[in-house]
Amino acid sequence: MNFFLLSLIKVGLVAAVLMTTLAYLQWVERKVIAHIQLRVGPSRVGPHGLLQPLADVIKLITKEDLIPAHVNKFFYLMAPILAVALALTSISVIPFGPQINVFGVETYMQLTDLNIGVLVLLAISGLSVYGIALAGWASNNKYALLGGLRASAQMISYELPLALAIASPLLLHNSLSLREIVNAQDGYYFGFLARWAIFQMPMPQIFAFILFMIGAFAETNRIPFDLPEAENELVAGFHTEYSSMKFAAFFMAEYANMITICALATILFLGGWHPPFPVELGSGYVPSAIFGMAAAIALFHGLNPARPKDRFTLPVFAIAFFGLAIAFAIPVLNSILLPLFWFASKTGFLLFLFIWVRGTLPRFRYDQLMRFAWAWLFPVSVVHLFATGLLVALYSN
Repeated sequence: MNFFLLSLIKVGLVAAVLMTTLAYLQWVERKVIAHIQLRVGPSRVGPHGLLQPLADVIKLITKEDLIPAHVNKFFYLMAPILAVALALTSISVIPFGPQINVFGVETYMQLTDLNIGVLVLLAISGLSVYGIALAGWASNNKYALLGGLRASAQMISYELPLALAIASPLLLHNSLSLREIVNAQDGYYFGFLARWAIFQMPMPQIFAFILFMIGAFAETNRIPFDLPEAENELVAGFHTEYSSMKFAAFFMAEYANMITICALATILFLGGWHPPFPVELGSGYVPSAIFGMAAAIALFHGLNPARPKDRFTLPVFAIAFFGLAIAFAIPVLNSILLPLFWFASKTGFLLFLFIWVRGTLPRFRYDQLMRFAWAWLFPVSVVHLFATGLLVALYSN
């Protein structure tokens, strides 16, 4: 009974955190790109624009939901549902932290622990192309169809180097379980260098990490690989004929896929929830120091406001940051929160990288996109996999 109750609580927590992250990831993206381009970004709805995601949701829910007469209605409606369902399902196998004790019950910080978790994620990634392809075909629109075809070719092409990049660390760790892969990256070389896959001998996987991230940009249709919805050519690509929440569903799926792919990169290459340096060197104090410093900065600017409303909003943020700093300083909570902090920090950094690239790089031409995948990325991935396999075989003997 405790197991089922705990599972329901975990499902509720993961769903709440994931949906909140999906809503505020677009706020962060708009803010970061605005700063890159010397703009303000969302600032009208709520303090610092923090209620902008809520305003967007209300707008999309109340917007007229049109279904064009010329579409294939069944597949037209099924496409966004399929895209969102697959994107949200993949988060269920992601481990966020180690095993913990909750009211006397041992449980993992994970919805389900599969010994073939990597294969499940690859399978879901392979199926996700159907949502976009169906949207383009069912819309019965030339621009949408071109966007769907581009997406299909792009995602199928870049899945190959992505899968090969994933296979390299699997050879090091000799497991398909995401939890075992993270556990294999525990410990430190020379007492301070993390045994993450990007540093791990006999074949550091820094090149596999780079190949993986390039493939991840293409798999999630992000700039510079957002050819399926290139506005200057295809109006809006595969979702041209969609409106209201069906339109929003595709963006939910895109951001959910971003979170999943960044979490997977963290697990495979960056040590998961393990800190970058040992507890003996002070890694356990980092969250309290960061949140304490954030509280001090927010309080200082609240007492010396640049805008009138900062006098009220920034002290509230200061109290919240100070509360988090105290929570991380409590030993009982620290054992639970610290792994989550490091996992979220690494995943958040990779998400910031996605946003940063979008604000700085132009998109490829479609012929450049496909040539890059087949003439460069795929051969390099094959060579890297063979080199990793050879060194692992020699090292094991």
